Amino acid sequence: MLHTYEPLTVRRAHAGDSAALAALAALDSAPIPQAPALVAEVGGRLLAALPLAGGPAVADPFLPTAELVALLRLRAQQLEAGRRRQHPLRRLLRPRPAAV
Repeated sequence: MLHTYEPLTVRRAHAGDSAALAALAALDSAPIPQAPALVAEVGGRLLAALPLAGGPAVADPFLPTAELVALLRLRAQQLEAGRRRQHPLRRLLRPRPAAV
């Protein structure tokens, strides 16, 4: 059971998460999320994951994890928006096509 006082962490998955991701995917009867992925931990336990390249989230089906998946999707949108945002100088420094 999830308790409101347990710490929640949303972060990028790393190599040390592979066993926990495999176990989570097995619980959810889903494929293991491909890297890069975001994970949600509650109380130090990985409960949900979302591949950043697209695809379905995986989550513990025995716990109320819909809100964790929503947080992962929100964070993925924030990361994508930040990636697309360009620094004004980057546009000036971009190579231009040669004139014909």
